Amino acid sequence: MRVSVLPATAVDKAYTYALPEGVDAPAPGTYVQIPLGPRKILGCVWDDAPDNVPAGRLKAIVQIYTSVPPLASVMRRFIERVAEYTLAPRGEVLKMTISAPKALTGKRMVKKIEAPCAAPDPARPGPALSADQHRAAEVLSAAAAHDAYSCTLLDGVTGAGKTEVYFEAVAAALRGGGQVLILLPEIALSNAFLGRFAQRFGCAPGLWHSGLSEAQRKATWKAVAGGACRVVIGARSALFLPYADLALIVVDEEHDAAFKQEDGVRYHARDMAVLRGAMAGHAVILVSATPSLETLHNVRARRYDAVHLPDRFGGARLPDVTLVDMKRTPPERGRFLSPALIDAMRATLAAGEQALLFLNRRGYAPLTLCRACGHRIECPHCSAWMVAHKGAGRLVCHHCGTSMRRPDSCPKCGSVDSLVPIGPGVERIAEEARDLFPQARVLVLASDTAGEDGGALHQALEAIRAHAVDIIIGTQIIAKGHHFPKLTLVGVVDADLGLSGGDLRASERTWQLLHQVAGRAGREAAPGRVLLQTFMAENRVMRALAAHDRDAFVAVELEERAQARMPPFARLAAVIVSGTNPQKVENAARALAQIAPQAEGLSLLGPAQAAIYKLRNQYRWRLLLAAGRHFPMQAYIHDWLAAAKPPSSVRVAVDVDPYSFL
Repeated sequence: MRVSVLPATAVDKAYTYALPEGVDAPAPGTYVQIPLGPRKILGCVWDDAPDNVPAGRLKAIVQIYTSVPPLASVMRRFIERVAEYTLAPRGEVLKMTISAPKALTGKRMVKKIEAPCAAPDPARPGPALSADQHRAAEVLSAAAAHDAYSCTLLDGVTGAGKTEVYFEAVAAALRGGGQVLILLPEIALSNAFLGRFAQRFGCAPGLWHSGLSEAQRKATWKAVAGGACRVVIGARSALFLPYADLALIVVDEEHDAAFKQEDGVRYHARDMAVLRGAMAGHAVILVSATPSLETLHNVRARRYDAVHLPDRFGGARLPDVTLVDMKRTPPERGRFLSPALIDAMRATLAAGEQALLFLNRRGYAPLTLCRACGHRIECPHCSAWMVAHKGAGRLVCHHCGTSMRRPDSCPKCGSVDSLVPIGPGVERIAEEARDLFPQARVLVLASDTAGEDGGALHQALEAIRAHAVDIIIGTQIIAKGHHFPKLTLVGVVDADLGLSGGDLRASERTWQLLHQVAGRAGREAAPGRVLLQTFMAENRVMRALAAHDRDAFVAVELEERAQARMPPFARLAAVIVSGTNPQKVENAARALAQIAPQAEGLSLLGPAQAAIYKLRNQYRWRLLLAAGRHFPMQAYIHDWLAAAKPPSSVRVAVDVDPYSFL
């Protein structure tokens, strides 16, 4: 007897294997171990018809795993669709669902699974809701309880209590006997989230992210597959866990770019969550105070429903936003904080309140320059400057992680004591804050200070909530999802930072990020205030933020996208050509462009060197395809690349719906 098995590796084909004598045919979805070349790897019995390979040439399945249920039919079909959409091999997508392989192959099999969240109590009473919250919760709960696909945007201002509202939908799904997945963009949010969930449902949920130990991943994976874990909170990869009976997906902060996977299988977790809901016939809830233009466009096109929370919970007002024109009121020489921001900080601290200084740039300075010869210290493996980290005395590449001791002399001309930091990072702003306010308790929060498991970040957040900190200096890790009762002032050190470059979403992302960080101010009785330091006070992003006029910003942005035939009114796909030999990479990219078939409604841009030309010793060229929404992009790219013959040393990757243009 023979069966088809899809190997959990980067292959698209399901191979035919023989069953050992006396073994019954395993059901589709059964996990197995198979020989593939010289290796033994995991695979899954697939729905493809077995090949007519002569019996004597067939290899036999090594082991059949019965300790967990087979991969469900809906999940197998989902894998097929994700592979088809992203143009990734099916086996590579399957590998993402077997993300804890020792749950299958470990010698010590867990006989009794202690689920991370064995019995969340949907009947446990939650906090009292406002009238607006109650109306929104009723709509979402009805969708979650209904055994049919729906996608609903929960659109509410910062501080509106969106989490409490969608918790009611989670309770409705649990009452119906289903599992729930809540996707969050960052580990920082998932750790802070656990206490709120436990308070509402009486136990901690299952947690899934890259910071978990192997033992934790194994236990959670098996508990999800067996149905013992009823709620999972996790990063984007949690979407590919083998749920026994998933009934609701919540995508919190749906606009966040962290939901896009930028290597391997290049998928967007929000979009794939919607696809999974549509295929399985269950509800999907998208949550944001700053929804993506794609989601807003889908609401306007009536593809998605929407509920709104226009006011902050408890009557708190949105903070006043003031633009500080840095051309008119610049900081003192050698400083980065304007007189207006310093005065506001002084008044805030005198009132016993907290201030947050936001700068989305880690380290001390983004560039180290030699004053004698002008040399800039660059990463040896990337086309990027080394970032100074003064506390550690090192220069670090934020793209590949290369780290070196800060030299005492210029590597090029040899001049001693000639190297100077250029520009500010959060460490430099903290240094300035301590100099201005020596009695204040200053805390720096960035991803490199949070700890791999988020433990240090959790302690820092608790210190802020306990008012053991006066001034917080933070990157985007502090921008969303946090509630600090005593925080009344937010100062954005460089509001223009995200507006440079050729990213089509630069304005949208800047508006989203600054609106989110502004939303940390004044979330309780004391009013909040936000100061945006900018050299572009007339920019429409700055004007919209100051006026709290989202609708005007969105209307203009959508109109410009429509005129330019850019998403959400068109489709993009990027082809990235990379390798260690720059000439071979360039030749391969140009050869690809030359054989690209002509197609009505399709534009091919490039090839051109990537914005980060060298990344981890890989030289990179990019081609960009743009077409109408209904153009068969995947079929076109598949046929085009099938005819290409790049050298074996050159890699060609496809990014459908790209979010990064670096």
